[in-house]
Amino acid sequence: MENIQAFKRLMDSPRSVVVVTHFKPDADALGSSLGLAGYLRKKGHRVTVVTPSDYPSFLAWMPGNREVIAVSKDDPRPLEAAKAAMQSADLIFCLDFSNLKRTEDLADTIRGSKATKVLIDHHLEPEKFADFEQWTVASASTAGLVYQLIKELGEEDLVDADIANCLYAGLMTDTGGFRHSNTTRMEFMLASELVGRGADPSCVAKLIYDNNSLERLRLTGFVLAQKLQVLPEYRTAYMVLSADELRQFGSQTGDTEGLVNYGLSISNIRLSVLLYERKTEIKYSFRSLGDFSVNELARRHFEGGGHKNAAGGTFKGSLADALKKFLDLLPEYRAKLNS
Repeated sequence: MENIQAFKRLMDSPRSVVVVTHFKPDADALGSSLGLAGYLRKKGHRVTVVTPSDYPSFLAWMPGNREVIAVSKDDPRPLEAAKAAMQSADLIFCLDFSNLKRTEDLADTIRGSKATKVLIDHHLEPEKFADFEQWTVASASTAGLVYQLIKELGEEDLVDADIANCLYAGLMTDTGGFRHSNTTRMEFMLASELVGRGADPSCVAKLIYDNNSLERLRLTGFVLAQKLQVLPEYRTAYMVLSADELRQFGSQTGDTEGLVNYGLSISNIRLSVLLYERKTEIKYSFRSLGDFSVNELARRHFEGGGHKNAAGGTFKGSLADALKKFLDLLPEYRAKLNS
């Protein structure tokens, strides 16, 4: 972090702190947030963790989960509490998102708050709103950046098993269990240090990867058997899920997570896409291999973005129109996909 000494001086006195992450947080978003919150509380800060939505039930094991203020579309009270905490905060940590629009209904409150803002993130093209930044796309996870910041402050001895398990969960999942191309020597070094601080790799993996509901497994089977489509001429796989189909399998938040990765497991496929209906929009999840940038695709055509090989986007309209828009674009990218 630039200006690390100024940041250290800021952190040396107890403050009122809010830690916020993005809409529909994954394991890296929630793990980095709760891991950071655990560390800040050990420093004597008063900490509130806020999420702009609910999150998967298989993340509820994380220490500190019960104190999270999760904004709900059905209950205005969490949103009111989140905004009140931000308006009175001395510090707001923004984790695992590069643009405030990823916080949905909280964006204007964060932008308008007089609190000092700290961005900790690894996504491309960050919005310049923070006073301090711990940011690099070279990091595989935001959780790794949180741990590196704690080390820069010389306070890694404050990292206990609870904090280490939260951070390890983020590191493990954002590297795809240390299988993705973002896995470098640094990720293994960070993982080793976190295990040395008490993280339990077997337990964390079990809680995240082997903690499925029966409905989620049946949804996965349905998608693979009936919804997976392959376009060999574009080296592309795609899946489309309607709201009715999601309801048929009792889908909960997080049940679609990871489905898009199955497309890339097919031999000779370079691009995999999942489209599914939300209440007010269509959500795209993009994954790619090699030099094909889904971040560029998502930013240019789908009001989204993310990483080079993992990104998301949205579409206002019908599911059929969302699919047509994607399919109509493929000829433009045929040469890149087949290069």
